[in-house]
Amino acid sequence: MSLRKYLQGPALAALAAAIVVAAVPAEAQDRGGRNRIEGRNSDGNAARRSQRVEQRGEQRAAQIDRRSEQRAARIEHRGDQAARQQARQGNWDQARRTDRRTEQAARQVERNGDTRAARVERQANQDARQVERNRTYADQSRNRTYATRSTAGRDNDGWRSNDRNDNRYTDNNNYRRDNYRQWDRQWRNNNRYDWQRYRTTNRTVYRLGVYYAPYRNYSYRRIGYGNYLQPLFFGSTYWLNDPWQYRLPAVYGPYRWVRYYDDVLLVDIYSGQVVDVIYDFFW
Repeated sequence: MSLRKYLQGPALAALAAAIVVAAVPAEAQDRGGRNRIEGRNSDGNAARRSQRVEQRGEQRAAQIDRRSEQRAARIEHRGDQAARQQARQGNWDQARRTDRRTEQAARQVERNGDTRAARVERQANQDARQVERNRTYADQSRNRTYATRSTAGRDNDGWRSNDRNDNRYTDNNNYRRDNYRQWDRQWRNNNRYDWQRYRTTNRTVYRLGVYYAPYRNYSYRRIGYGNYLQPLFFGSTYWLNDPWQYRLPAVYGPYRWVRYYDDVLLVDIYSGQVVDVIYDFFW
């Protein structure tokens, strides 16, 4: 029997079956191996994926924490800046209020000083006019007295008019005598006028207020005997109306005790000449 015939018969079928049976386990084995490899690969991929997810979660949590800390730091920084700004604003407001009050006080002092200076100047002008009127009155009185004495015997009423003018004549004589009587500086030898000892026990009497000069931008200049003052310096505003309060002798005629800064001057208000001086009299 030939091989071709044999293969076409039952033997061919059995051989094919044997080949199939032998091939199936090998294929199954190969598939199982591939499955096991794929399983191991899938498990590794899953582990890696879970690890990556965990790492990403940790990174995101760390990033969220950092952002939270940064946000908290920014909020705290802004709060500090706001607090410092409020403090600076408060200091600026306080400084502005202080400057405003200082400026207002300075303007008020300036206004008061200008007002007082204007009053002093006005009073000094009035005093100067009064001095001029007194001088004119003295000249007129002197002329009337001479005219009365020269015409007393020329008419029948001359003696009577002279009698009527006796008292006036006596008053005018006293007035002229006081006016032309020189000031005696020997009063310092009289213990009654020991103003230095009196001042040691009555210091408040000699502590007067601020001296306002009658002229603006005028500073202290030492005045001596024989100097002449402008009328504004010896106006009635600066007179010592009660010399005995300071243990100074009383004045007569044209003389007046006048305050000049911390000094006291005796001034002839008719001529403006200084006839007596005490330096550092007031405190």
